[in-house]
Amino acid sequence: MLSKIVKSGLTRRTFLQSTAAAAATSGMARMAHAADKVIKIGFLAPLTGPVAAWGKPGLDGCEIWAERVNAAGGIKLSDGDYMVEFVGYDNEYDPAKARTGATKLIREDGVSFIMMLGGDTWPGVQPVADKTGMLFSTLLPSDLSPDTTTLIAPAEVHPIYNVTGVEWLAENKPDLKTAVMCAQDDALGLPSVATYLAAFEAAGIEMLDDPLLFDPATTDFAPVVTKLISGNPDIVCLDTCYSDYVHPIAEQLFQQGYKGQIISCTADFYDQMIEKTSEEFMEGFVFQFPDFDDMALNADNINFDDPNGFYFEFNKRFPGQWGAVSWEYASIMDLWKAAAEKAGSAEPDAVIAAMKDGKGKHAFGDADWWGTELFGIDNALVGDWPVVAIENGKATIKEFRNIPAWYDKHGDLLVKHMKAYDQMWDQRG
Repeated sequence: MLSKIVKSGLTRRTFLQSTAAAAATSGMARMAHAADKVIKIGFLAPLTGPVAAWGKPGLDGCEIWAERVNAAGGIKLSDGDYMVEFVGYDNEYDPAKARTGATKLIREDGVSFIMMLGGDTWPGVQPVADKTGMLFSTLLPSDLSPDTTTLIAPAEVHPIYNVTGVEWLAENKPDLKTAVMCAQDDALGLPSVATYLAAFEAAGIEMLDDPLLFDPATTDFAPVVTKLISGNPDIVCLDTCYSDYVHPIAEQLFQQGYKGQIISCTADFYDQMIEKTSEEFMEGFVFQFPDFDDMALNADNINFDDPNGFYFEFNKRFPGQWGAVSWEYASIMDLWKAAAEKAGSAEPDAVIAAMKDGKGKHAFGDADWWGTELFGIDNALVGDWPVVAIENGKATIKEFRNIPAWYDKHGDLLVKHMKAYDQMWDQRG
């Protein structure tokens, strides 16, 4: 429907306006027109299954975001104020279901924008994006390529931000000289493996063995951990393992007596890991995602409205569910709302043009649209990212580090390792 409207010379918005105007003489039509003052946003992500921790909490956060925005008068476009409504679709991290969901959200629900986790599901959706011109977002810029002109990565710059944790470790714990790594063998794990390898090489930390890649269907992690720590490494890196893997791996590390440093992309629901291990065992665990009650997020450079209040509201409604993505989709919506209001329109082409006009307001500060060297297109918003460590049982922001600054010094290493794992945009089929 959207593509037919665009080809006919009408935008989706003007199409809706003309429909309402034609019926404006009746009371029923006036009610229908009022009902049209709603912008629908598609949420196409895993809401169930092993990857749900990177979908469902994000939708929950978006509902809080929508309530805040609607209470403040909604989204202000050139033709009036609009309430915002999210329409969720559980793609179960399956490409075919993601394609079905994208089609439904556009044709049946009439959404103006679709947010995704990305990864293995994006190839299923890209033909729909190409056909309709719909604007999509991903949390994984490794999905980007020169052909993904309507796909943006405006919040999370996975896996590139992982270099900041390794860099911080090397500077603050210089006695750590050796590392090992494990990851699930998929579209989330492999680019992250390449990134961590580049970061360890840049830091002068020796890899004792090749990364241990396990089947995503793995449920018994005892042998994985036994092999992982057999060489007595200073650092165990859990790459971008799903929560369903990080937890049992951490528990096995504890049970098998590992005493060294752990670094991971995420540590979702780390309080549960502490319960299964100990506060002492988890002390110093380094990862990349803060709790939003952290006072460091109240600095002037932070572009997220009332992070502490958002965190407390989320935890009041969804106790024990705060994780890496709880704030990220909402942060994307901050950018989308600002761009739509700047353009005066919710049309995908108008929004992306406004969004990419000048510096972007990333949650952790101003950032640049970047990515041509690595992804073939400047559709990733890249700037500072926090390094987080667990201290006394609580996630604590240790420092913000600049991703482009690291890349300027070590970009050749990242490209080298990305190529070795066939993760450059021109290598992915």
